[in-house]
Amino acid sequence: MAKLNLAIIGVGLIGGSLGLALKDKLGDDIYITGMCRTQKSMDLAVELGAVDFASSDPEDVVRDADIIFLSTPVLQMIPMVEKLLPYIKENAIITDAGSTKQFIWNNLKSILPDNVYYIAGHPMTGREMSGVQAASKDLFKNKCYVIVEDTGAPEWAHEKICDMVRLTEANLTTLDIAKHDRCASVISHIPHVAAAALVTLLNRSHGDKEACLKLAGGGFKDTTRIASSNADMWADICMTNQAAITNHLKLLQGILAEVVVAIESGDRQAVHDYFAESKKRRDSILEQAKDMYELI
Repeated sequence: MAKLNLAIIGVGLIGGSLGLALKDKLGDDIYITGMCRTQKSMDLAVELGAVDFASSDPEDVVRDADIIFLSTPVLQMIPMVEKLLPYIKENAIITDAGSTKQFIWNNLKSILPDNVYYIAGHPMTGREMSGVQAASKDLFKNKCYVIVEDTGAPEWAHEKICDMVRLTEANLTTLDIAKHDRCASVISHIPHVAAAALVTLLNRSHGDKEACLKLAGGGFKDTTRIASSNADMWADICMTNQAAITNHLKLLQGILAEVVVAIESGDRQAVHDYFAESKKRRDSILEQAKDMYELI
């Protein structure tokens, strides 16, 4: 196999984890360059082994890259590609870790030359921590990794990206762009908004806040864990998947309104059914998925 040249744009949790996973599998058969914003981040990325070389200069990072992996907040991806384009070689493949896909593709397709290809990707994994110091070579292992196939890239390019993803031991799946954004909203985006809402509820509990904190245990910690995620990333996600997120938030409002009515009216059976059906459905989902994915 010819040596693979990979450029990671944004060597943080996701980008750094990809670098570590591929280095672990390929060793010297892969050369990884990384773009970081600060010298401290560059030094750390190299020290941890996530990249072989790091720079803030776009030409130094991408000129020899066969694959360019975008791992910045979503709204930074298009301006970043515009900076990189003069230095991207013919037949290079751009892929990404963005949590929304339609926005990225709508903007990329008008600026990419015919001989540079985009394959949308989304690793369904993460941690509440950020930065390359939180990266792990096992971050993708047994997690769902979505590849979107309707961006016009040739089959050989898809296979190259899929081969790379398989090395991380993620579980590949494919979706069209619109379905991806709707499903990501339900599975990932709305839970993050809801977790942040629970923390906001605690902050607005007025005189009870200190007493509430004394009671906060594992349940509160578990249900709000993802509220510690990167704010820039999640603000960008909300701005680039507006239709799906707002639609699902309105559906969630309706569900909560039904629960309010049931509780206010003293309808114990309705409240019981609400919890029972949720438990039954969650248990069923976990049972179906246990042999496919490690759910996060």
